[in-house]
Amino acid sequence: MGVGIIWIMPINPIGEKNRKGTLGSYYAVRDYKGVNPEFGTPADFKNLVNAAHALGMKVIIDWVANHTAWDHPWVKSHPEYYLKNDKGEFVPPVPDWQDVIKLNYANQQLRAEMIDALKFWLTEYGIDGYRCDVAEMVPTDFWNEARAALDKVKPVFMLAEGEATDLHEKAFDMTYAWQLKDLFGEIAKGKKNANDLAAYMAGPEKKFHANAYRMLHTSNHDLNSWEGTEFERLGDGAENFLVLSNLLKGMPLLYSGQEAGNTKRLEFFERDPIKWQDHPYKAIYTTLFHLKKTNQALWNGQDGAEQVRMATSNDAAIYAFSRSKAGNQVVGIFNLSGQTQSFSFNKPVAKGLSNLFTGKEEAIQAGQKIDLKPWEYKVLVK
Repeated sequence: MGVGIIWIMPINPIGEKNRKGTLGSYYAVRDYKGVNPEFGTPADFKNLVNAAHALGMKVIIDWVANHTAWDHPWVKSHPEYYLKNDKGEFVPPVPDWQDVIKLNYANQQLRAEMIDALKFWLTEYGIDGYRCDVAEMVPTDFWNEARAALDKVKPVFMLAEGEATDLHEKAFDMTYAWQLKDLFGEIAKGKKNANDLAAYMAGPEKKFHANAYRMLHTSNHDLNSWEGTEFERLGDGAENFLVLSNLLKGMPLLYSGQEAGNTKRLEFFERDPIKWQDHPYKAIYTTLFHLKKTNQALWNGQDGAEQVRMATSNDAAIYAFSRSKAGNQVVGIFNLSGQTQSFSFNKPVAKGLSNLFTGKEEAIQAGQKIDLKPWEYKVLVK
């Protein structure tokens, strides 16, 4: 399909004390250097990493630095590693997270042990980086310290579950585009429109520096389990937003099962296999990922192109933009509404460009009337 990085959710042994559900939450870590035996053996994981590398893919794993399970060995051996309330009791980081307790990053020995554990997976298994859970709940200066230590072992890729700009200053390569995800949902419900998307791209998104990667997504493990599948949340616009999220500036995320058109909410604390099946989304993702790799206009950071909105006669419903770099060009034209929309461009748009999905050359002249069906889109490339 063209996937470049595999993000594997936590593979550590899960705590048993105060466990949620049958399997528990994989974010309730009992051993930072262990492999959950329910998933396989350390040798199995090493083989997986080696196989991914042989296919040209990188592997990052989920890292839960903010809290541990109640039965992590540190609870008894180093209780000073944890925050406590006025009664001297361990505390969950969030009231609903009763299966975990929060770590205390004012303790320098804890920091050293956490960095040691992070380095362990690089040296022992050869992984390529981390997705760091609730990164904004851990002091940024710790992440800066950890990144410097990891880079001395090998170059790493770091994804923060967070959206604070200071995460990019030293520690992280990529952060979540949460505001954009929320905006997709509001547009799908008819509460916002294409002009709101343009305002977001010209405003909040501009606060990130040029080489800050932003993770663009229409689903993930949290969204699917707690808020619904992309089909529930985005309705008939699901495919439209899937394609759009692969063309905007940033790095797209494919959550396991999206390529199979998964239509169910996956259980968070129970075993819940995905029904793997042929689905049109697989071909769409494959085409888009190939374009992302081969068309420099879509490359990340300063290696890629800025996106420039193209004015239409119907900007409230139509979001059209161009990205051009080194002779490469991608033009996206999206009807962000549930109604058929007619519009035209003030300037010529496409000359010598071909439709990404049909391969046919298309020319769009100034003033030419264009009709797009509800949630229809065009992607033109050169």
